[in-house]
Amino acid sequence: VQLEQSGGGSVQTGGSLKLSCTASLRTANHISLAWFRQAPGKGREGVALLDGVGNPIYADFVRGRFTISRDNSRTSLSLQMNSLEPGDTGLYYCAAALWASTPDPLLATKWHYWGQGAQVTVSS
Repeated sequence: VQLEQSGGGSVQTGGSLKLSCTASLRTANHISLAWFRQAPGKGREGVALLDGVGNPIYADFVRGRFTISRDNSRTSLSLQMNSLEPGDTGLYYCAAALWASTPDPLLATKWHYWGQGAQVTVSS
């Protein structure tokens, strides 16, 4: 599975950005897709995911600001980020996992494939 990302960039506090990811999959059935991020000096943390049956799961810090979506082919993933804050700054990664559901799905160790990363910078 290869994941190709696009999007990201720099905005001021309160601004919006969109991230996109396309997965090279023969079949998207029961494949989960997610977004993670990593700030300088910190570990990789889960932001949001759509599990293999289409359930969205968000990290608490999202607080309704981000929306994760998947196209009808289930191989393209997007993350619309609104009301961005400086604390959202980091490298954002698309991820794929070969399971439909799992306990603690926002743990990075649960995911099998990763995109190349895209920088998101939010200035105050």
